[in-house]
Amino acid sequence: MPNRRQFLTTGLSISAGLGLGIPQLFSQGASPTTQAKRNGYFTLGKRKGHWFLLTSDGRPFFTIGLNHIDPASLRYPENLKIWKDKYDGSTIKWIKESVAPNLRSWGFNTVGWVQEVTVKQWRHSRAFTIDEYRTLDMPYCHLLPFIESHQWEKHTVHFDFRSEDWKEWCDYVARSQCAELSEERNLIGYFYSDCPTWVHEREHNAWRGPMFDPERLKTETGRKELRELAKLYYKTTHDAIRRYDPHHLILGDRYEANAPLPPEVYEEALPYVDVLSFQDFRNPLMHLDEWHKKTGKPVLLADAAGVRSKSEGLFKANNGVWYANTLNALFENPGCIGFHLCGAYQRNKSRRRGLLDEMENPDKEHVGKMTAANQKIAKSVATEF
Repeated sequence: MPNRRQFLTTGLSISAGLGLGIPQLFSQGASPTTQAKRNGYFTLGKRKGHWFLLTSDGRPFFTIGLNHIDPASLRYPENLKIWKDKYDGSTIKWIKESVAPNLRSWGFNTVGWVQEVTVKQWRHSRAFTIDEYRTLDMPYCHLLPFIESHQWEKHTVHFDFRSEDWKEWCDYVARSQCAELSEERNLIGYFYSDCPTWVHEREHNAWRGPMFDPERLKTETGRKELRELAKLYYKTTHDAIRRYDPHHLILGDRYEANAPLPPEVYEEALPYVDVLSFQDFRNPLMHLDEWHKKTGKPVLLADAAGVRSKSEGLFKANNGVWYANTLNALFENPGCIGFHLCGAYQRNKSRRRGLLDEMENPDKEHVGKMTAANQKIAKSVATEF
């Protein structure tokens, strides 16, 4: 496994030849990114021992994002009239007049991932188009569907990473999505699978099993094979992206922090991703600290929420106090570059929680606490770094 010193050396040598133009208050070469060109795009840097994203013009950026933004939540029979009369049935108008201004007023500076639950254990809704992202006009991350081995999904078979079909699929995903997004200054970077089931499974997808049988990790031969598969997976996906987009960060798989993640997997990922991303609904503060210290990589809490479990009806509330405490603590972690809330923007009858209800009324109690927390972090970044 390449160690952190080797990564830093690589980053320095690459940086020296590119004329990065990043302000001197940040460590030149402190970030060994996979980017061929960092200047003018989101990248990574360090200040006062703290990792940060850097904006396209070199400013420190701690990503505070909201996930799961789907206009279908406004198309139930009881609220379809709002969609038709207020937004003229236009997703573009909805983003411009509702999503973007609300996110900014609530203190969020990023859209973490737009796709939303449709039906439990089914595939999520579609991603935004490039025109919808441009209408949003704020930083965002985009998920690339190289594989659909999400721990919450029950229908899709695993890919054979050795097959030519899968390599061709990776190239298709990259040329259909990355080529179009390659010059977008608001794009932070690309996620891959949401909680891939490398060596674990859930009850609803036990029929397919994990991507690799964990029993085989008991032998040296099995561990070697997993390492080879992981390297093939991460190299193929990385190379497909870089053929069409040399600029943007690779945020990689959004690992489930509470599921097994063998070293054979994450060690092979390290040369091909820029950040280690995690979902964690149990103990994100401890786990992100552990992963940063273990690998030296910047870490991102890409999906998490504290939810009020008790409710009188179908819907549940986000926990604003939990959110504020978690965000503040993550900001104190020198390896953490941000936190994306597992929202959603507007509640639907599957996820059952959101910052807006089905009639577009905000959850004032909890949204207010989130807004205050977001503004506090933004102020700290602006004044302390």
